Amino acid sequence: QVQLVESGGGLVEPGGSLRLSCLAAGFNLPYYSIGWFRQAPGKEREGVICRRSSDGRVDYAASVKGRFTISREDAKNTVYMQMNSLKPEDTAVYYCNVVTWNSVYWGQGTQVTVSS
Repeated sequence: QVQLVESGGGLVEPGGSLRLSCLAAGFNLPYYSIGWFRQAPGKEREGVICRRSSDGRVDYAASVKGRFTISREDAKNTVYMQMNSLKPEDTAVYYCNVVTWNSVYWGQGTQVTVSS
């Protein structure tokens, strides 16, 4: 059974950092595109960062480029997103995402709040 479980969210002050983790149980990660999305209150879910399986290219939302990075630890079946220089506008529920050849999978989300 496949499952995505995010963790690592919390409350952080502006300028701080967090690392989100996504345990991708049942997935063979090198074969799939992986990404992180977020949804702020009253807003639509938006893509934050995505790594394509076809060529390894990483796409970033303009608002996070230079601050957020994505990585993968295959031995632990885990995807990470390092978030630096956090801003109040980064406050949202963050979701990891895996795209296989015929399905899209989502985790349950983890809350990130950036506030002083």
